[in-house]
Amino acid sequence: MGKDEILELKDKIDFQNLPKHIAIIMDGNGRWAKDRSLPRTSGHQEGMKRVVDIVEATNNLGVEYLSLYAFSTENWKRPKKEIDALMKILVFYIRNELDKIHKNNIKIKIMGDISLLPKVPRKEVEKAIEKTKNNSKMVLNIGLNYGSRDEIIRSIKNILEDVNLGKIDKDDINVELFSKYLYTKDIPDPDLLIRPSGELRLSNFMLYQIAYTELWFSDIYWPDFKEEYLYKAILDYQKRNRRFGGI
Repeated sequence: MGKDEILELKDKIDFQNLPKHIAIIMDGNGRWAKDRSLPRTSGHQEGMKRVVDIVEATNNLGVEYLSLYAFSTENWKRPKKEIDALMKILVFYIRNELDKIHKNNIKIKIMGDISLLPKVPRKEVEKAIEKTKNNSKMVLNIGLNYGSRDEIIRSIKNILEDVNLGKIDKDDINVELFSKYLYTKDIPDPDLLIRPSGELRLSNFMLYQIAYTELWFSDIYWPDFKEEYLYKAILDYQKRNRRFGGI
């Protein structure tokens, strides 16, 4: 798609009806590399370039929250060589993009247990969180060592602890209170979830938060997911009638 066609697509977007929160399951890096007879790490490197593009495009549109599934609790099952490469790519991304992210007034938040990350990437992530903590244009919420089932169990344990300490009463537990124990306690639920790569599943991503989220799937692998696909997803979202269980 040419530049003029992309701009024409963008111009069709109703900026009064933007999704406030977009979540993306970034998938297909390995298959993208395999189709080109390249190592899987090449797919991850190309996929990181799309992160840069999509973060910029989303911020420019005025979307307030963007959640990206970067590394799941299940990804530790992958070969050590691939995990090490992913961590190096993460460090490279932060070191090269952090100043730009900060300049663009983007706040970085993390959902997941980063205490289990290797020392260097953990320190870089902590540095990024600290540097951008007062930014206010868009929140970039990154899933690192994140799994939704793990998040839910963690929340239940924390609620039980607070009940035992007398901080809350069990009769006070409801949807609103439970949400405050999630990693996303300060973030609204996603309006739109995008998953490229042709897979039609949620892969343990934000299962509690996406109860009424609009889903958009694409056969395009993440390394090929350029901004025009983001615009297509938003345009499709804007055609839908969100009833939230009502009529």
